[in-house]
Amino acid sequence: MNTLFKPSRTSFLDIRGLQYHVRSWGREDAPKIIMLHGWMDVSASFQFVVDCLKQDWQVLAPDWRGFGLTESPNVDTYWFPDYLGDLDALLRHISPDEPVNLLGHSMGANVAGLYAGVRPERVRKFINLEGFGMPVTHPKQAPGRYRKWLDELENQAGLRTYASQAEVATRLQKTNPRLSDERAAFLSAHWAKETSPGCWEILGDPAHKQTSPLLYRVEEVMACWQKITAPVLWMEADDTNVWHWMGPKEEARVEIDRRLEHIPQLQKEMIFDAGHMLHHDQPEKLAELIEAFLLKD
Repeated sequence: MNTLFKPSRTSFLDIRGLQYHVRSWGREDAPKIIMLHGWMDVSASFQFVVDCLKQDWQVLAPDWRGFGLTESPNVDTYWFPDYLGDLDALLRHISPDEPVNLLGHSMGANVAGLYAGVRPERVRKFINLEGFGMPVTHPKQAPGRYRKWLDELENQAGLRTYASQAEVATRLQKTNPRLSDERAAFLSAHWAKETSPGCWEILGDPAHKQTSPLLYRVEEVMACWQKITAPVLWMEADDTNVWHWMGPKEEARVEIDRRLEHIPQLQKEMIFDAGHMLHHDQPEKLAELIEAFLLKD
């Protein structure tokens, strides 16, 4: 495979005191799609889907705080509401007067789902790629969660380094065996950088791995989902690894379906021969579904 990747532009915005990196593709006067990456990922992750879009779009994808080329706030813990605040400020820059087409993957989809319920007037359509949320929690878990957080503050771990870009690419393929050599090579150049000869570091603040002391309150999230007024396209991968964090498949499937009942206007699609990084595994199919959904009246 010898792919000609569509060229992207890079810009920086002052967002809540941080220099936020935004990658963009396409004509600036074309209809906009805002794409939000997941945890330990970067904006360039959407390159392959962008390459497969057939209509004219302006795609804009930020690197979240402490990822990619966006500044880190220099904190020991990242707080989830800050992503909502960042997104709200970003959209005021990008599209101050019109609602946007919003797409998110994993963590990015969880942020976007909350936002679409909290600011429903700002979202035209919402595409959720594997934004399941987190497992249900119970108040009795709080003491242990706080203790774990305190222990990690005392002994914060770093991120491992790699000897070459090729080693970074191999690491990406270990996580996702469907990733071709060409796509792994492309992603490795954006996912990490060489900081000294023979030392490649991941472009992600190690503090992102810090346990949150706050429990995931699913009923509050569902209350936000119920307020979404935009049509929602929900896409899952048939070979997802969501069961690793959501629990046994049979139980987790019931919980996921219960959550989806809270979304008023929902279209569900299963993407076959794909894992959690479905935008890497089946970008052609995703692009087809995305455009059909966004162009539908």
